[in-house]
Amino acid sequence: MKYTKALDPIVKKAVLGKNLFRLDILCPDIAGAAQPGQFVHILPEGFTLRRPISICNIDKEKGILTIVFEVKQAGTEWIANRSVGENLDLLGPLGHGFTLKPDAKKVILIGGGIGTPPMLPLARYYGGKATVICGFRSAECVILQDEFQKAGAQTILCTDNGTAGRKALVTEPLKELLAAGDVDAVYACGPTPMLKFVSAIANEAGVFCEISLEERMGCGIGACLVCACKLQKEGKDVMGHVCKDGPVFSSKEVQW
Repeated sequence: MKYTKALDPIVKKAVLGKNLFRLDILCPDIAGAAQPGQFVHILPEGFTLRRPISICNIDKEKGILTIVFEVKQAGTEWIANRSVGENLDLLGPLGHGFTLKPDAKKVILIGGGIGTPPMLPLARYYGGKATVICGFRSAECVILQDEFQKAGAQTILCTDNGTAGRKALVTEPLKELLAAGDVDAVYACGPTPMLKFVSAIANEAGVFCEISLEERMGCGIGACLVCACKLQKEGKDVMGHVCKDGPVFSSKEVQW
């Protein structure tokens, strides 16, 4: 795994909603090597452990990476409080990203909550071939819908309480699209229960599916064992690491 450690400046900042932030970071070395589905590990000042944050957009020409994240505890709060011009201590790009299928004619991208940002680079790659299904708790949590539409993708919005889009789980439109046929791939990132059901539905339909797991991490490079996960490879149960072996896995690999 080749990665870069760097101090790189924030060049743009936006508040997307309650505790939801977007940062554009000028990091040419990391942006130049990054692929959809990878992440960066950010070290908040005064903390021992880095915080893993998925890559939301990659602009290789300008050398800019975009991250979108939710403030959950003190570490992400520190990152959210940084201003334009301040540097972030970055390690990246880390992990294995999504498998891109240039010959695919129809793909489904599924994002649940803060698992939605990693779907944007895929939407930009597939454009009009992609249908993006996003699920959120409520209207105030909805993010990135305009960006998906600007990428040319069709969008289906679901909320738990029906305050925006459909009152439905993301698995409902997924089943409808798969029943219509001709889907070449399904990609998903979000809460574990969602990924479990998405995997089962795609596997039953016999459609290629990759999922990106969300997990607490320590080192981000496979040395600390914090993000261990159970996998099945070549018919055998093995232990892997979300940071090094993932975060993207085949839906057939993960043992729930």
